[in-house]
Amino acid sequence: MDRSYLFAPGHNRKLLGKVFDAGADAVILDLEDAVPPTEKETARANVASVITTRTAWVRINAPGTELADADLGAVATSAHGIRIPKVETLDDIRWVADRAPGKPLICAIETAKGVANAFAIAEHPAVTHIALGGIDLQKDLGTGEGDAPMQYVRSHLVVAARAAGIAPPIDSVYPHIHDSDGLVRQATHSRGLGLFGKSAVHPAQLPAIHTTFSPRQNDIDWARKVVEAFENAGGAAVRLPGGEFVDLPVAERARKILASTNSDSGLEAPRQPQVCRSSGADTDGEAVHSPASAASSAPVKFGNRTVSSSTYQGPHHFSP
Repeated sequence: MDRSYLFAPGHNRKLLGKVFDAGADAVILDLEDAVPPTEKETARANVASVITTRTAWVRINAPGTELADADLGAVATSAHGIRIPKVETLDDIRWVADRAPGKPLICAIETAKGVANAFAIAEHPAVTHIALGGIDLQKDLGTGEGDAPMQYVRSHLVVAARAAGIAPPIDSVYPHIHDSDGLVRQATHSRGLGLFGKSAVHPAQLPAIHTTFSPRQNDIDWARKVVEAFENAGGAAVRLPGGEFVDLPVAERARKILASTNSDSGLEAPRQPQVCRSSGADTDGEAVHSPASAASSAPVKFGNRTVSSSTYQGPHHFSP
């Protein structure tokens, strides 16, 4: 799964030449807030040229506008996917999907109306991610700064994404470029709530983001023990020598940790279905129940999509 999403303004050719070498897991080329009104056509032409040879998401202007229509006419064919700003309704998504058929969509939630409709937005079949646009949303809600006003929204988006069977939400940008401690605190808080991945406005933010959203060595060691024990038990629940109970959901979580350490593709490991469990023996290292067959423990598609887990809303650009 992608840990970082680095923005670059489409009108700045110098930054477009650097952003792909900055080390981000994913790149978003911006045609919206980071681009001055007088530079929109230049940005559109620049981005359309770049994405013929490089892989990138493109953030378009607001759906339903003439600017967005021109954006999609220029980039829909070659873009990896489209990030839609300020999504509030299914009509916003349909408008883009009709002009970019088959493209994955990131829907940015930046208004109260978007939050209220998050479950419906996440359910649209073209949507692979929802993303928090925290700064714009705080302005819309009239809240103060900091993480506390956004905690409900972050949790709400996590539930919406999970219910729809798509990737975890992408966290909002942290706007204080040189405050790495604050960035780590916010990213750690967001990951604890269930988000995965974070937008960035400067390459200097990438190391902290990658560290926060990468498994720690003790997590990897734990995951290996869990998967080994679960597979040795033939897909049945098992209790580890230390007393920890491992069933299918725990094994799924362990597999995801291992998959995230072994893949640079940015694609999430296929989800596995939940199964009903029955009780049985309770012996260390032995099966506790055995409803899971080899077939049921193999990776399969979950929900209606297999998706990437891939951002910030508002003026953003990074320095060379």
